[in-house]
Amino acid sequence: MAVLQIDRPKAPPAPPPRSARRAKLRRTAIGYAFMAPLLAVNVLVIAVPATSSIWYSFTDWTGLGPAHFVGLDNYQRLFGDAEFHNALWHNTLWTAFFLTVPMAMGLFGAFLLTRIKRFHMFFRIAYFIPYVVATVVSGSLWESLLSPDSGIPHALPFLNDVNFLGDPHLALGAVAFVNTWQWWGFLVVIFLAAMQAVNPSQYEAARLDGANLWQEFWHITLPAIRPTLMFLGLMTVIWSFLIFDYIYILTQGGPAGSTDVLGTLLYRSAFANQEAGYAASIGVVMALISVIAVSGFLYLRRRGWDI
Repeated sequence: MAVLQIDRPKAPPAPPPRSARRAKLRRTAIGYAFMAPLLAVNVLVIAVPATSSIWYSFTDWTGLGPAHFVGLDNYQRLFGDAEFHNALWHNTLWTAFFLTVPMAMGLFGAFLLTRIKRFHMFFRIAYFIPYVVATVVSGSLWESLLSPDSGIPHALPFLNDVNFLGDPHLALGAVAFVNTWQWWGFLVVIFLAAMQAVNPSQYEAARLDGANLWQEFWHITLPAIRPTLMFLGLMTVIWSFLIFDYIYILTQGGPAGSTDVLGTLLYRSAFANQEAGYAASIGVVMALISVIAVSGFLYLRRRGWDI
């Protein structure tokens, strides 16, 4: 006769001993203790200035002395200011340019580097050197090279009448060219690292199917490096709206405001015009643009665009 066995519920696990709980709390406390200096630095360097900037954007602060609350006056002036509209338009053009030309150059250069077998490291270093040169140094060198009195226009007869940095129609493009010279090597190195992680068997299978070089790049390389492409696109948008160094070194926003961007307008408002409250409102708008860019990136991530 079979005996019916009934499975009894298992007893709940015994709570960990007090010593184990103390050890876990100790490990957690040690982790927070190591994080505390970094958190303190972030609060002092990021949170406090950001909060102060938001507050000062609602005041008429000159940068010295007390600040008086003026409500939304700075923002009303901002959105009716022709200089702000001009600077914002130049930032938009700058962003559109750097999302297309340098990104395309970086992708093309990295893809070509994956196809060569010799002098691979030499080309990688050569492309990356302009990125590690100090901005002040490279900007000063290019200012001399583009000078109509002693630079390239002076040496070439057909460019004798061209002033790249003094012509309102050429100045913004000239500064963008200099920044591209410095920036695209960084893109090459990052894209090359992403491309080298692509499975080579995918390219072999594509060649067996008769794919040409362009088809390999479009159907294999680009989908494989899409996370890197999306991230660099996001950083390009943010950095493009924060551009200041090359424009200030080469043109200071001139001639006649033809290279003025939000960064130079903010600097001039705060230090030349002593309108720190108005400059703070420009900074808040720049921060909001970055927030919009990051939000768009996160939305695309949720949609699976970086997979």
